Amino acid sequence: MSEKVECGLASEPSRPPATKARSRARALTEIRSLARSHTRTALKVLVGIMRSDDATPAVRLSAANAILDRGWGKSAQPIESGEEGTVETVHRVERIIVRPEEAVDGDAGPKA
Repeated sequence: MSEKVECGLASEPSRPPATKARSRARALTEIRSLARSHTRTALKVLVGIMRSDDATPAVRLSAANAILDRGWGKSAQPIESGEEGTVETVHRVERIIVRPEEAVDGDAGPKA
């Protein structure tokens, strides 16, 4: 090799070795891509099962739900309280930070 080529190779920044996390993320991306490439076929299978007279009603319902979930997303699940038949709705979640210097006597312990 000529000196110019050797110098050029030596001056190139070295790449850090691939970490396990990076290779794992790459593998997940490849798996996700491969799975998505079969979407049309999988959907045809689900539709075939849903329309099949030979399939049990439970299997047909499961296929129909899978189709709806993929097309429209899963429906929101209500939060049930301990009481029978009542459903709680969370209206607002609030985070309050109390600083000891701003606290009223007894609220946040002794002041410094």
